[in-house]
Parts: sequence; structure tokens; C-alpha cells
Amino acid sequence: MSKKITITGAIFICLAIILGAMAAHGLENVVSEKLIVTFEKGVKYQMYTGIGLLIIGLNAAKFSFKLNTFFVLNLIGVLLFSGSIYVYTFHEQIEGFRTAALIVPIGGVSMILAWTVIIVQLIRQK
Repeated sequence: MSKKITITGAIFICLAIILGAMAAHGLENVVSEKLIVTFEKGVKYQMYTGIGLLIIGLNAAKFSFKLNTFFVLNLIGVLLFSGSIYVYTFHEQIEGFRTAALIVPIGGVSMILAWTVIIVQLIRQK
């Protein structure tokens, strides 16, 4: 088990549940329905990443390669992808938040690269 990866996954899941509840019950009077749907996309991908980290972290001893790159890319990915979506959701209230949308693809690419690293390492694993 990788304690760091497992704990990070559990934190991502816990925060996704909190943020999802906030979106469902606290944002309807603050932002448009369309932006709530956008916010929920950030929650969804944070949850997916948290579950993936939890699974990989709990099974880390089964891998013959280091998981640091995978972990860091996913961490950056969630912070940039989901984090930017969360910020962007409030761009109607705070004008400067609109530019957060420009960062979202960088986070998405980071998460894709993380899983590509795992795929390549698994193919190479003996």
C-alpha cells in the first residue's frame, strides 16, 4: 500500500462528496443551472481520480515500478482541471474568474498523462 496515494484518493473522494452536495443544495441561488452542471463535471472527475488513486494506492505493493509520476500528474490534474472548473463556476459573480477556463485543458492532459504512465509501465512490467 502507498499511504500517500491512498490518503490523497480518500481526500479527493471526501471533498468530491462535499462539493457535490454543495452543488446540489447550495448553488441554485448563486449561479445558473448551466454552471451547476459545469461545477458537477469538476466533482465527477475529482471523484473518478480519487477512486483511481485509492485503487492504485491500496495495490501499490503489486507494482514493480514507482508510482510518483502517476501520483503527481493526477494531483496536478485534479487541482488544475477540477479546481479551475470550480473557480470558473463563479465567473458571473467575479469577472476575473472567467480566465480559469483556460487552465482546465492543462489539468485534463495531466490526468490523461498520469493514466498513460500507468498503462506504459504495466505493459513494460515483467
